[in-house]
Amino acid sequence: MLISDERRMLFVHIPKTGGASIEQLLREACPDARTVGKQRHARLRRILTQHPELGDHWSFGFVRNPWARMVSWYSMIETWDRRWGPASGRPQDRQWGSTRDGNPLWRAVAEYADFEEFVLRGTSELERLAMPQLDYLVAGDRRADFIGRTESLGDDMAHVQRTLGLPVTPIPRRNTTSHGSYRDYYSPEARDRIGEVYARDIAEFGYDF
Repeated sequence: MLISDERRMLFVHIPKTGGASIEQLLREACPDARTVGKQRHARLRRILTQHPELGDHWSFGFVRNPWARMVSWYSMIETWDRRWGPASGRPQDRQWGSTRDGNPLWRAVAEYADFEEFVLRGTSELERLAMPQLDYLVAGDRRADFIGRTESLGDDMAHVQRTLGLPVTPIPRRNTTSHGSYRDYYSPEARDRIGEVYARDIAEFGYDF
């Protein structure tokens, strides 16, 4: 979550939808931009429950094709595991707190054998992996004022900038991974599992495999 009182802005950061790049752009454009609390990926419902004073802020977030998003998520964690996690051979007695240390979700995923297990077991065992993106963007009868898509990040972020009265500037690249076509990662079973878990996103935003 990122807010700016000057711009009356509330950004809901859904994991693996380009949020790190969006946050960097907004922090550079809005000197007062800040997070509230410790939960970077808080849902709109929680934000407004804990901070009702933000109810009049213009809220927005981004969504992404669920099949592509899961590959990006796994690739990020796999890269961390190779460099800093158990697979790196480095001592693992540090407490969570930095990117190098990882977080409980990353460490849980590092125990899975491969992407197939990440999808089939992870979406059953780890609530966050099975949370539809739409759940981040609704609070009772209210939903975010604008929902952009990672697939059209440049155009949709330009709309955000214009709405907030900010100059339209290029989006910096943050936390990107190179992993080829997401379709190559899926068995039929894993493909169908994502279709089942993220059925609400698929129906709402028209995504397909």
